[in-house]
Amino acid sequence: MTLGEMKDILGAEVLVGSDSMDVEVRDAFAADLLSDVLAFAKEGTLLITGITNPQVIRTAEMLELIGIVFVRGKKPDEDAIKLAQIKKVPLLSTRYIMFETCGRLFRNGLVGCIERVEDDRAEE
Repeated sequence: MTLGEMKDILGAEVLVGSDSMDVEVRDAFAADLLSDVLAFAKEGTLLITGITNPQVIRTAEMLELIGIVFVRGKKPDEDAIKLAQIKKVPLLSTRYIMFETCGRLFRNGLVGCIERVEDDRAEE
């Protein structure tokens, strides 16, 4: 699926990167903790989050994420938008909650970037 197709599925607003809507999205990761993003997201992944500060843009740049979708109608402040423009990180905003956003994308063929997190406690 492309960023443009994803934009349509989510009824999303493009905040940065309108020229990147033909970029292919293979998988996604959703989190509201940057520590989880750093630990589990992989290069080329789309990030779905409610985090709107400039650190999320820097994280996306560092991990070479394909873009960010902000959920719950959230939008970053002007500093974060300027940083995303400089770093060429596509930003979109959807009114859907994270659960609905992930469900709509999954239903349309997008998969998670990891299958599951290993947990030794699960065997107890």
